[in-house]
Amino acid sequence: MADTAAPGPTRALIVANPASGSHSPELVRQVAELCEACLERAEVHLTSAPGDATGAVRRALERKQGAPDLVVAIGGDGTVREVVQGLVPATGRATLAVVPGGTGNSGYKMLWGERPWTESLKAVLTDYGIGGSARLRRLDLARLAETRNYVYLGACSGVIADALITARELPLTGRERYARAFADTAAGYPPYPGRVTVDGRVVHEGPTVLANVGGGRYRGGRFQVLPDSLLDDGLLDVCVIGGGIPAADVPGLTLEAAHMDHPATVYARGRRITVERTDGGRLPLEHDGEYQHGIGDSATFEVLPGALPVWAPVTP
Repeated sequence: MADTAAPGPTRALIVANPASGSHSPELVRQVAELCEACLERAEVHLTSAPGDATGAVRRALERKQGAPDLVVAIGGDGTVREVVQGLVPATGRATLAVVPGGTGNSGYKMLWGERPWTESLKAVLTDYGIGGSARLRRLDLARLAETRNYVYLGACSGVIADALITARELPLTGRERYARAFADTAAGYPPYPGRVTVDGRVVHEGPTVLANVGGGRYRGGRFQVLPDSLLDDGLLDVCVIGGGIPAADVPGLTLEAAHMDHPATVYARGRRITVERTDGGRLPLEHDGEYQHGIGDSATFEVLPGALPVWAPVTP
C-alpha cells in the first residue's frame, strides 16, 4: 500500500549498533551529515546492549516536543528488527528508512535492491511524494504470538535457523558469512518432523527441512526462499521444503528459486500460520536474523496489514 501524499521528514533519529561486526563510524558520520544537511534536525543514537535500539526509539517518539518523524536504522536485519519493535506501536508518529550496514541486509534489499544507500537516503530526504523517486509504503508485518514481537523480514524454522548458530564461528563477513554457514549447516542436516497450518488448514505434515513465513523474498541477502511474496497484500506467505529435497541442495536451489518447481515444496498464503514440531522437541526458529531460543515446539504468526510505514522506491 503506497501513501504518495505523505509529507516528507523533518527530524531524524539515526540508530546504529557499534557492536556489530560490520559497524563503520564513517558510515554513521556520512548518514548523519546527509540528514543534517536536508532536515531541521538529526540526532544519532549508538546502541549499548541488545534491545537498546527498541528503547531508544520508544523514548524518542514519546517526547512531547522535538520527536523525530523519521527513524534511520543503520545496520543489518537484527538492528532493523529492534527498531521496528519500537516504531510500530507508535504508528503515525514516524516513518522508517533503512541504511544497509550488516551481514545479509535482506531487509534493505527487499526495498531498494542493490541501489547504493546514498541514492536511497537522498531520495527519502529530498525526492519523495508525487513525481519523486521515493514513496512511503505501509508494509504488512507478522506478529509472533508466543513472544508478541513483530516480524519484519520473515521467520524460518529448520536449516536456515540453525545456520545462524554456525555463522557465529565463521571468520567471514558480509553475505559470504551467511552463505558459508547455510551451506555448512545444510550438509547432512536431518529434517525435523513438522506440520504447517494456514488459516486452520494443514498444508504440510511430515519431514521438514525448513518452513519460512514472511515477509521479504530474500534470506541472507541472496536466497530467494519466498520469491512470490508481496509486501503489502495483507497476507503472509509460507514456503515449506519437505524431506524430499536433501537439505544440502537447498542453498543452491534457493539462489534461483528453483525449489519452487520441486514436488517436495509447498507454498501457501494466509492470515494466520502455525509451524510445529510434532515430536515434542524444540522448534529451531529464527526471525529477522535472531535465533529464538525461548520457543517451544510451535510458533504461530498473525498478519498485521499495513503496520509499518517505510520509505521505498517508486519503482522496485
